Amino acid sequence: MFLILTAILTDRIFYRGHTELLEGLTDVEREVYELILRAGDLMAKDVPFKLAGAVPRLVRKGLVEVYKRPASSASRKKQKFLRAKGQE
Repeated sequence: MFLILTAILTDRIFYRGHTELLEGLTDVEREVYELILRAGDLMAKDVPFKLAGAVPRLVRKGLVEVYKRPASSASRKKQKFLRAKGQE
């Protein structure tokens, strides 16, 4: 089974060396991970409700990181965002 994950919005190939981790993902985890790769920075609340349970498992596996930043320059409140590890 071969697996090449590419981000559509950027011209990078991510995690070629981590294929053993990606092969161990469930279908839901893989779908969420690909969603985060396509989006780049994704607000945590924008992950569909039925798929949100996979986010903590992806964080534990080290594929996704959670960070906080203001959603817009006008607001002071910080929101949680998700991004694939290694994607800056």
